[in-house]
Amino acid sequence: MKHYIFSTSLVLLILIGWEVGAQIYNKSYILPAPTDILLKLWELKGILLLEHLPATLLIMVIGLAISLLIGGGLAIWMNKSQLLEKTFYPIIITSQTIPIIALAPIFVLWFGYSIWSKVVVTVLITFFPITVSTFDGLRSSDKDMKELLFTMGASKRDIFFKLDIPTALPSFFSGLKVAVTLSVIGAAIGEWLGAQAGLGYFSRRMMTQFDGAGVFAPILLLSIVGVSLFLFVTSIEKYFLKWRNR
Repeated sequence: MKHYIFSTSLVLLILIGWEVGAQIYNKSYILPAPTDILLKLWELKGILLLEHLPATLLIMVIGLAISLLIGGGLAIWMNKSQLLEKTFYPIIITSQTIPIIALAPIFVLWFGYSIWSKVVVTVLITFFPITVSTFDGLRSSDKDMKELLFTMGASKRDIFFKLDIPTALPSFFSGLKVAVTLSVIGAAIGEWLGAQAGLGYFSRRMMTQFDGAGVFAPILLLSIVGVSLFLFVTSIEKYFLKWRNR
């Protein structure tokens, strides 16, 4: 509880300092005050919540679903075969060394301004933590326990579902919590570079109008979405990993 008090106090101090600094600087198109951002968010709540937020959420949901399939599948395959691990693991690492901001325009060129250019950016950002964390979790499975289960007549399928997966779940959820927050960034980057709707698109449009509060308002909403998704995954993690808290 004390940690939350300290973090809340720090956030409040930052916001107060920001508010005072913005009022002194008095150039809202560059540095809007937090109160101006909240007022703008309330003013634009209709268009942001009904038009642009659903477009961004759709990108995030599709991107995360694809990342779960690709990341989970790759992790399982690499855990089963050293050849696949040596083949795909360096490629997975290399994919994260390429600046996403440089690839996003290429995806727009390939897929146009459709939803798929933004989905690909989101997938490229989010599949990595899911793949690596799940793979590490599967690889940490107790070898002595595996041998014991083999001697007791367990099949590979039994070992996978009753030992490997339970062992990998904590690592999987750790990667998923990182991925859901990164999905916000991926969707925003994709929309920023080319879209017809979405919070990232709206923020960029407000920038061309020199509306500082209008730029920050959708960003604040994106942050709220990211935190909400993180808490949602955390609640699912606590449900499936009840044994860890006993």
